[in-house]
This record gives sequence, structure tokens and C-alpha cells, in this order.
Amino acid sequence: MVTQNIKFGPHESRLFFELEKENIRTFTFHQAKEILSIPDHSIANVLYRLKKKNRISEVEKGKYLLIPARSGIEGHWSEDVFLVVDSLIDEYYIGFLSAMYYWNLTEQIPHKVLVAATKRKRPVKYNSQQIRFITLNNKRFFGFTQIKSIDYSFKISSLEKTIVDGLLYPQHCGRMPEVAKAIWSARDDANWSQVLKFLWKIKVSSVVRRLGYILDELDLQKEAKETLVRDFQGFRWLDPSSQKKVKGYSKEWGLILNLTSEELLSWRGFS
Repeated sequence: MVTQNIKFGPHESRLFFELEKENIRTFTFHQAKEILSIPDHSIANVLYRLKKKNRISEVEKGKYLLIPARSGIEGHWSEDVFLVVDSLIDEYYIGFLSAMYYWNLTEQIPHKVLVAATKRKRPVKYNSQQIRFITLNNKRFFGFTQIKSIDYSFKISSLEKTIVDGLLYPQHCGRMPEVAKAIWSARDDANWSQVLKFLWKIKVSSVVRRLGYILDELDLQKEAKETLVRDFQGFRWLDPSSQKKVKGYSKEWGLILNLTSEELLSWRGFS
């Protein structure tokens, strides 16, 4: 077997192995400067050479991901994109369709990683995936959990908050039929008392209406449904992410139905 050596210069070796020793997955230009204590133009050259040798990847301007030695000579390495998100922003959680997929509530494979954040941030492209940040106000930024192991850590909306976010932001969750499907998939695993607490916390009438209507359509959680306040004023759209075409009304839930029952539950199939 023919082996190949990657030759590192002294500064490249020091930076690369110091980061690996400290188990630092992502680092900034400033951190590299702190480790090497050399001029900025020399730091830039070191980073350029490490990129050419497939030992680091620039995930954002001035922010780099270390590609560990165990990835082999070619430097083939596919870091979990959720871990990359964790290195890009402090206040965030993986959410919406991405969280639905993580919790096995949908078979739709997200083409983007959708991230809830409290501050505006431009999309970031990592390898072939785009990371898109959706800004939420502080009152709606809650209900996430941290997934941890020895090798990784990232924040993601809980199963219950994923359901509530789907009802609130169906445009980011595959639209309302996919949200209805998620509710059906979570029927035995979700803590429905927690779902209701989240509803009271965000205080958005349309979300309460949509949940009640969908639970009716799915014949689920009758006890939970009975606790939903029905003192509605006016009407709201069942699916704000679909065409605003009136196909009926639900007086009980104060909804304008722009989806028929068959369309809402199309994932079930009607043979």
C-alpha cells in the first residue's frame, strides 16, 4: 500500500495540532492569531495553505471549521451541519421543517437547515447545504432543548415546540398538511399538556384555532381539545401559507378554510 504524507509548515502544525489537542472544532482568525502570535498577513497565509490541504474549511467569513486528522489524507470530512450552526451563532435553535425531520414527524428531507434566531443573520452555505436563519421575537424564542454527547452539542426545538411552531409558521414547515401529519405522527409521543402551555405562552389566537380544528379532523386528544378557549372574534385562515381561496368556514374554530379536509389530510390517502 502506497502512503502519502502531508507536509505541514511549523506554523501550520502548531495551529492545527493545538486546535485538535484542545478539541476546538471551529475557530476564528483572532483565535488563530492568539495561538500563533504572528502578523496578520502570515496568519492569512497559514489559513490559505491549510485550506488548500483540506485541513480547514471556511464556513463563514473569518470563521473556520477544523477537519480532523482522522478524516484521512484526502481530508474527506462531513461534519454534521447542526454542529456547524452551533459554531455560527449563540442564541438559536434548529427548528421548523428541520426539527420535524429530526423528530421523525415528516419524511420530507429539508433542502435547507432552518434555524430560529433572535437576531437577523444572513444565510450561510456549508458544503452543499444552505443554513437559513429565521428571526423570532424574544416572546416566541423558547421551548428548545440541547442535544449533547461527548463529541457534539446543538440546540433544537422540543417535540412540543416543533408542533406549535408548525401551527404558527406553516410556511417554514412544509405547509399545513405536513403540520397535520406531524401532529398525527406525534400523537403518542408528545406531552400535550406542554403543547397547551406553549399555546398559552405565545397567546396567538390563530394557532389555538388551527390546533383545535386539526385535532377535530384527526379525532385526537379530545380532553386537550376541550381545554382550548373558543371565544374567538372574527375569522383567521386555516393555512396562511396556501392560496387565500375560500373553500368553507369553521364557525366552531373561527377559521376560513382554504384547504378541504381531503387536501389537509392528503398524506393519509383516500382509496
